[in-house]
Amino acid sequence: MDFELSDDQKLLLETVQTFVKKESPVERFRKLRESALGWDQAVWKRMGELGWLGVMFPEDAGGAAMSFQEAGLVLEQFGTTLVPEPYIPLVAAGTALVAAGTSAQREQFLAPAVSGDASLALAYAERQGRHDPLEVATTATRRGASYLLRGQKRFVLNGHAANHLVVSARTAGGERERPGISLFVVDPSTRGVRVRKVEHMDGHKGALIDFEDAELPAERLLGEEGDGAAALERAVDFGAAAACAEGSGCMQSVLAMTRDYLTSRKQFGVAIGTFQALQHRCVDMFVETELSKGTALMSMIKADAPNDEERKRAISAAKLQLWTGGAFVTRQGIQLHGGIGVTDEADVGLFFKRVHVLSTIFGDEHFHTRRFASLPSFTHRLG
Repeated sequence: MDFELSDDQKLLLETVQTFVKKESPVERFRKLRESALGWDQAVWKRMGELGWLGVMFPEDAGGAAMSFQEAGLVLEQFGTTLVPEPYIPLVAAGTALVAAGTSAQREQFLAPAVSGDASLALAYAERQGRHDPLEVATTATRRGASYLLRGQKRFVLNGHAANHLVVSARTAGGERERPGISLFVVDPSTRGVRVRKVEHMDGHKGALIDFEDAELPAERLLGEEGDGAAALERAVDFGAAAACAEGSGCMQSVLAMTRDYLTSRKQFGVAIGTFQALQHRCVDMFVETELSKGTALMSMIKADAPNDEERKRAISAAKLQLWTGGAFVTRQGIQLHGGIGVTDEADVGLFFKRVHVLSTIFGDEHFHTRRFASLPSFTHRLG
């Protein structure tokens, strides 16, 4: 397998690197987390004009029809300086629209987000679900030419600001059954939709969303009624892979800032980076960062794999590495910074919080451990 970047990918990477270093340092995130929106609509529009928002989406949605790997490269660089714009929610909701929607629906709902004129959110998580996207209690009941949506979705990323929500609901079957799940595009201003803004521990914002017999026209259904499970799983997986890509960038920054601190902070007249015990811990941080970078890259590549099991296996492995490696690197970073590391003024603490959230969204370690264990292993054809 060739892991070398193409010329187009190198150009994209260099462009994003220049942006995050010059125009979106960590201090920008510090300021925006205090705002009502939590991100900058003008910057989002500029990202759309640069083509970053559409690299993985088809041309009929205004995208570049490339692959998820290009989106992952953008997200990895975003992670290095905590760029707050809602790229991960776009990846997840946009994937659902591509997988289940018609060309007309993609043009209507996805194209404005790809251009930076709107933003999206995927509303799938429920209280009883424990990260399982197929455990759906929210219902959509057919009534003439409409559907009545009833239920609650929790911690919807960008749900407070999204122009449209992609919502999973059950049109048939039991709460834990795969058949009967449908996907809908919902306008948050629809009567019966109540959006309550919440703030996550990392400073990003989201929403708890209640649907109280919200009436949707039938054309807001994505794909065939009751046949949305595969598209939903794909959307959640792409969201998980996006989290791994951004988390890899976060870890690389924590390693770099910790190394710089160890070479500049002095004790007993010498840089503490000369102490062998601290060098050993920094080496362990490097190993975990490289493991996360490698598994994240594999998840980017395998996200587009035609085999669902291959995609799930790579993404669950990357998510587990982000959980364990991300926790190790960011905690070691805080400890090696000493007392200042636990203050809000220290950047390392912001990265710790972000990595923790990225490790949890779209499936925590328990969900992905169970899923990975349930999939055929690479040895299942041997013997």
